Order: sequence, then C-alpha cells, then structure tokens
Amino acid sequence: MSLDIVTFGCRLNIAESEVIRREAAAAGIDNAVVVNTCAVTSEAVKQARQNIRRIRRERPDARIVVTGCAAQAEAATFAAMPEVDRVLGNEEKLDARAWRGDARVAVGDIMAATTLTAHGVDAIDGHTRAFVQVQNGCDHRCTFCIIPFGRGNSRSLPIDDVVAQARRLTGNGYREIVLTGVDITSYRDGEINLGALVKRLLRDVPDIARLRLSSIDSVEADADLFYAIANEPRLMPHLHLSLQAGDDMILKRMKRRHTRGDAIAFCDQVRRLRPDVVFGADIIAGFPTETEAMFARSLALVEECGLTQLHVFPFSPRPGTPAARMPQLDRAVVKERAQRLRDKGEAVLRRYLDSQVGLQRQVLTERGGIGRTEQFTAVRLSAPLAPGAILDLTIAAHDGRQLIAA
Repeated sequence: MSLDIVTFGCRLNIAESEVIRREAAAAGIDNAVVVNTCAVTSEAVKQARQNIRRIRRERPDARIVVTGCAAQAEAATFAAMPEVDRVLGNEEKLDARAWRGDARVAVGDIMAATTLTAHGVDAIDGHTRAFVQVQNGCDHRCTFCIIPFGRGNSRSLPIDDVVAQARRLTGNGYREIVLTGVDITSYRDGEINLGALVKRLLRDVPDIARLRLSSIDSVEADADLFYAIANEPRLMPHLHLSLQAGDDMILKRMKRRHTRGDAIAFCDQVRRLRPDVVFGADIIAGFPTETEAMFARSLALVEECGLTQLHVFPFSPRPGTPAARMPQLDRAVVKERAQRLRDKGEAVLRRYLDSQVGLQRQVLTERGGIGRTEQFTAVRLSAPLAPGAILDLTIAAHDGRQLIAA
C-alpha cells in the first residue's frame, strides 16, 4: 500500500498528519499523496501549488488529495488545478467518513466548528518529540492573518483527553511532549487555563521528562503559567513568542493586543523567574505603512527582549485580509528590512552560542546526528546516537548555527 503525506507549516499540521495517515489508511486509500497545506503566507500557498505540480510529474498515476489551511481557505484555487483529485477541509481531513466519501470537494463551514475531538495517535512519524494538540482555531482577527478562516474559532481539548494522550505517547517511549495549537494561550476547559493544564500534566504524567510549549501569545500568559515557568523544571526554558513588531502604531494596525512595553515587561518577568530561559519570536518586516523609524523599533526589540532565535516574515499580503488593502511598501524595501532582521538574528544567535561553549547541557538525541538542549538549541553530536535519549553533554564549540558536542 502506498500512502504518502507531504506536510507544510506548523507543528499542529505535523500532529494532524498522523491522524490523516491513520484515517486514510483505514479507509483503504492507496497509491495516493496527501498534501497537508499551510496558508500563513502567500508564499506558503505558492509552494504548495508548486509541490502539487511536481508530485503529479513524479507520480502520474497517484491520487493527489489536498487538505490543510490553504485548502480550507482557498478550496476553489486547488479544485481548479488539473493535478488535484480531491480537496478536503480542515475538519474533514480528520474524519474517517470523509476519506470514505467520493466528493471531489469536501470543505465545510469551519466557523461552525465549536468542539475539538481527541484523535489519539501512537507516534509522530519521523519525530523524536511528540506533539499533542490541545487547542485549535483563533478568536482574534489580526489584520495580516488568514488563519482563522482556515482553522475557525478557538476551541480546546478537554483536559482529561490531553492527559490521556500524553500518557499514551510517553508510554510509547517519547521523552518530550510539545503542546501545540493555533493559539494555545487561549486554552480553556471550564476554569482550567494553559498554566493549570501544564501543572496538571506534569503532576499526572510523571513519565514526561520534558514538556515544551509551541508559540505563545505573551499577553495571554496567566498566573498559573508564570508559576509553572518558575517552579516546574520539566517545563522547558524556551518560549517562542508571537511578537510580530516592535512599534506600537504598527502593532495597533496589526490589531495585536500587546504593546512594545508589554513584550519587554513579559520577557523581563520570565527571565527573573527562570534565568536560563531563551526566547524566540516571530517578527514581520515591511508591514504596510511601516516607516524606517518604526522598523528600527522592531530591530531594537530584539535586544530589548533578549531574543536569540528569530523567525522573520517579509510581509506578504494575503487576499481577504485588511492588511492587503492597506498602503503597501515597495517589495525591495520589504526584502531589505527582512534581511536586516535576519542578520540581527544571526548575530544574537551567535552571541548566545558563544555563551554555551564549555558548559554541560542536557541534550535529547534526535535522528541525523543532532540533538536539542532544554533551550531547544540544536547540538551536533560527536557520533550518531539512537534517538530519544537524554544525555549530559559538554559543549565544545559551535558553527554559528548549532552547538557542537565534545
């Protein structure tokens, strides 16, 4: 049986691809390639389309099924491609009934989704860390973002289901669990928020050696989460923040809910609670109306928040979003600012790597001769090791991108 899945985008898509693999296989899908798309930027949609065409050239007899956020938000775009055999929405891709159906386009109203169903998986193919989906969708409407139209409104998995899934995965040998979703800091199960979920998981699943959070919105951090950061050593000292910009006017035009000062204060508070923490962040370069002075404040935010890992997005207008209708910057300016942010990111990463040489770090071994520290820094191992072990290793050097173990 030949069933291949090509996954683009976030950790949530990676986790959902495992459900797709199970449901499609159970439905008897054979000689097929499932493309699980991302819609976060126009470039992501373009890459999906390019890959679909490449797959058709390489697998002329295979059935191509397109799903994911881009398929949900732009079903007609993919349905119009002659290479595509079926288009499934984000809810349908996880539903066994949809895989047994034969409608060429099965994309429902994602805004009608109000609950999140547990889809327990036994493993995450090709990954040493296991991803547990705790939340889906988003109630916010940032002016640059199309994701709510691909994922729907926020809904959370009941805490008992989260605990059960974590137990299942740790029972299958996973040492590190990553909590994932679209907006995990909006997690709510009754009165239980993200911080309470973290505390409950670490209490009830003692086999979790390392618990990690995917991208968070710092403005939603609660007292329980701050407590867990300060007092739970198994909660990893690495937070990836959805900052997006460092200028208050641009943040307002993005409809973000935090200010520049909020971001700096959050990082200062977390660093006091957990001195070994490192921060990554998403930052958009060249948002509409951004002046050089506004961009300079985003650039300066890297140092003021003490960021070490940047995920830089050159602004890309998404049709259907308010930001696409705002006055756009010249593409050359957008690219130049993005490059300056990337250069800054390389500089702060190198400085952080310098600080790690000579230290001993706990490293989770992965495939391909690398591992990850508690701070999620990549480490090149001195020899290939079986994945899934946590080792105390001395850092001998670095190459500007990753640490090198002795």
